[in-house]
Amino acid sequence: MEWLLFVVELLVLGTFTGFLAGLLGIGGGMLLVPFLTLILSQRGVPADLSVKMAIATSMATILFTSISSVRAHHRRGAVRWGLVGGLAPGIVVGGLIAGAGVFALLKGQSLALIFAAFVGFSATQMLLDRKPAPSRQMPGPGGRLVAGSGIGFVSGLVGAGGGFISVPFMTWCNVPIHNAVATSAALGFPIALANVAGYLIGGWNVDAPLPGSLGYLYLPALAVIATASVLSAPLGARAAHALNVRQLKRVFAGMLYLLAGYMLYKGLA
Repeated sequence: MEWLLFVVELLVLGTFTGFLAGLLGIGGGMLLVPFLTLILSQRGVPADLSVKMAIATSMATILFTSISSVRAHHRRGAVRWGLVGGLAPGIVVGGLIAGAGVFALLKGQSLALIFAAFVGFSATQMLLDRKPAPSRQMPGPGGRLVAGSGIGFVSGLVGAGGGFISVPFMTWCNVPIHNAVATSAALGFPIALANVAGYLIGGWNVDAPLPGSLGYLYLPALAVIATASVLSAPLGARAAHALNVRQLKRVFAGMLYLLAGYMLYKGLA
């Protein structure tokens, strides 16, 4: 019965994260990390390692979720592919640096606090809904390389698809919210690819705490969550285009505050 409950928990978690990935362009990672940390801790994984495994496994699911989500957004013509091409090279560089180097050096407690700080900041920026200067536009090639590197690096440390940075950044640069969400969903794939490669390199010598672990990745959870999230992501993308801008921002900010609070508690505890 224990394994059945475990599978059901992961299926429910995957369904919700897939829906949110399509709805908000966030890759689902910010919901997965707190709940996976809790699930892994209950299965006897040490606290420091459970945070790292949750982050790495969460990021790996985005490889699958982003594809499903972006297909739904692309059919509606919402993805700004020019922005994807400009940000992706920096994302790959930043993701590899985070996943292969810094991630392995930081303690799980530090990663939890970093997660809480960045998610809380992003929620505040979205909730304030400050209007950007009408003349502000996305930066040129050099600026997009720098911005992409930052998005990829921070995403690698917290196991999220980058939407909590890229969506506020793009809306700050006068990209409409629906286009920002759709473009963020497309950016989730290079973010996940670079960081998962980094996690595999950085965690190659980590002893597997559970059967089915590969370094920091927990493959059984990855398989179940990815399957559920791929099926539910198109439903979230459909809902995103039915909501108005203010509703979308409030949903985004409210969810981020809840998750930031939980991870702040974990980091301090």
